[in-house]
Amino acid sequence: MTNLDQTSLSRRAVLAGAGGLTLGAAVLPAVSAHAMGHGGAHRLSRTIGVGSFEVVTLLDGARNVPEPQSIFGMNVGADEFAAVSQENFLPIDQARFFFTPTLVNTGSEVVLFDTGNGGDNGNLPAALADAGYAPEDVTIVVITHMHPDHIGGMMTSGAASFPNARYVTGSAEYNFWTGGNAPEQLAGMVANMVVPFAEQMTFLDDGASVTGGITAMAAFGHTPGHMVFRIESDGQQLVLIADLANHYVWSLAYPDWEVRFDADKAAAAAARREVLGMLAADRIPFVGYHMPFPALGYVAARGDGFRYVPQSYQFDL
Repeated sequence: MTNLDQTSLSRRAVLAGAGGLTLGAAVLPAVSAHAMGHGGAHRLSRTIGVGSFEVVTLLDGARNVPEPQSIFGMNVGADEFAAVSQENFLPIDQARFFFTPTLVNTGSEVVLFDTGNGGDNGNLPAALADAGYAPEDVTIVVITHMHPDHIGGMMTSGAASFPNARYVTGSAEYNFWTGGNAPEQLAGMVANMVVPFAEQMTFLDDGASVTGGITAMAAFGHTPGHMVFRIESDGQQLVLIADLANHYVWSLAYPDWEVRFDADKAAAAAARREVLGMLAADRIPFVGYHMPFPALGYVAARGDGFRYVPQSYQFDL
């Protein structure tokens, strides 16, 4: 185990599971991953340019979940939740959640952020192939946090899913899940899926660099060491917000609404306000792990919260 600041990253030329789907800390019943159409040749991936970097969002799966107020807006009344949902043309009896790892090709590294659900419920290998990549092409795997739907694809049939990669994660996150104070079931999954790679793992803190143009930013609250990542190339930027805001209305537009899967709800709300405020002020696009696929969009300030602006053709011009 090494500290990122003390480790020189190896370079090479770029050649081009859990028993159920999960959201946050909950293990959901197993369903097949859905291939969601997106009006083009690629149904499982969306590729954009950020400066000289290639950024690819990858659809690992999607599933419908009943009773969304059991997850979002737990600290507001049912009438308020229903009124906000109706205003935004959302049903209140179910919601759809998406699972979207992201790949960044810097030209010298192929960096995969999170590994999806894995097992029969993960669609990541097919999504990578759709984008023209293979698991062997990945040189760095970054884990934003260690909920099952982010680490479930670390191993396949007992072997590393990304055999040529080394691993990066937050030191606070790793220390929490391996320190004896985490929920037993989830800590057990970390022990099985993450700890075997510890000797190949680099641990970082706020402001540390994954590789040139990719910087970690602490956004604790959803988990004790949850990280988001700034991507920057040739003056262009994008932020991968992971699980900072997991619904484009109930979480992004209403950042103080409590979310069931946030470990520290006050800290998570504060992190949402800080990061979303930065994105809105600086007009930086973002990728959200659970946003509607292809999970790309913008944030605008609106009243006491924020407004989600999904991408359309901005990245194609």
